[in-house]
Amino acid sequence: MPLGHGADEAPIVVHALRAVLRCRALACVVVVAPPDDDGMQQLTSALDDAFPGLTAGDVPGPVVSVVAGGAERSDSVAAGLAALPPGAGVVLVHDAARALTPVDVFDRVVHAVRSGHAAVTPAVPVTDTVKEVELGPGGVETVVATLDRSVLRAVQTPQGFLRETLERAHEEHAGDRGSAAPATDDCGLVEAAGGRVTVVEGSPRAMKITTRSDLALAAAWLTDQPVLAPGGAAT
Repeated sequence: MPLGHGADEAPIVVHALRAVLRCRALACVVVVAPPDDDGMQQLTSALDDAFPGLTAGDVPGPVVSVVAGGAERSDSVAAGLAALPPGAGVVLVHDAARALTPVDVFDRVVHAVRSGHAAVTPAVPVTDTVKEVELGPGGVETVVATLDRSVLRAVQTPQGFLRETLERAHEEHAGDRGSAAPATDDCGLVEAAGGRVTVVEGSPRAMKITTRSDLALAAAWLTDQPVLAPGGAAT
């Protein structure tokens, strides 16, 4: 899916990699492609067009490689983990859909892991009132509780880990695949394995681009146009 207009237009994954490469702490980057041959080819071609020589190692900076992912998110992350060099002790997992994540979010996550926190996620406060519902007869939803939003956070990526912490969480999840619910983020796997997750400050610009309105907002941010973010606040 392209993001931007004119000279700024590029596939979302290209914008995401540009953001990743601004983090000077990174020594290598593994881009996980769709598992099918067509998806792998399309992603590799998009990166080669945007960053000539990057995946071949012909330009300065982190080593960048592309590997095929799997059927579920956890399979894709496991494939990326397997492709990392042995010396990589701190791992960041980032969603390409959060293509405009500022570099200072990456830096905060890396700093927190290096400071002794085995699993770290950026997050922002929840500003909406959040209701817990149950499904009743005829598919009608009924509110059963109003959650205290002061203790709720919307988590983002990149999420950072000591490598052994993330690998152990994935191994336990793979062993429980028959009974465990699908993982929506990697910190959730660490939590399920009994680990502790530390929260650092995220950014509104680390929003997940999933709808046409998200795409329009992100395109405006690319050109630094003043826009109204969801909720009406000027950004």
